[in-house]
Amino acid sequence: MSSVDDSIRTLLLLMPRMVGRTKRMKVPDELAGLNLAPRHLSLFAYLLFDGPLGVNDLAERLEVTPATVSLMVGELTRKGILDRREDPTDRRRAIVTLSDAHRPSIDTWLARSAQAWRQALEPLTDKERALFVNTLKAYEDAL
Repeated sequence: MSSVDDSIRTLLLLMPRMVGRTKRMKVPDELAGLNLAPRHLSLFAYLLFDGPLGVNDLAERLEVTPATVSLMVGELTRKGILDRREDPTDRRRAIVTLSDAHRPSIDTWLARSAQAWRQALEPLTDKERALFVNTLKAYEDAL
């Protein structure tokens, strides 16, 4: 077997285990029962790391339509997880942020995964990290 085949074999065995462990991460008690999905985690991560964002900005980052983000934001706002306010400089634009009440729970929930990535990526050089991230993106695109 080639080294590429060996790597593929390793990754085909590794990826389902990683996904399984991620899915088993306990949802904080405050958020349990709110029917949160992986797409919500991505939205939360952007708001946690990048701060308040507009709907169009979120749509671009999540690679979905603004209408899809508006529906998610509406749902999560009704549940009290997000706050939505109008942009003071452009009243047509909505700014979305995590609610203060749920920010600590969301931060704790995402922190374990973020810490695992930090532990895996910190020993790498910037060039190696870029190669790793670009490889994962290429894999996703190929799927």
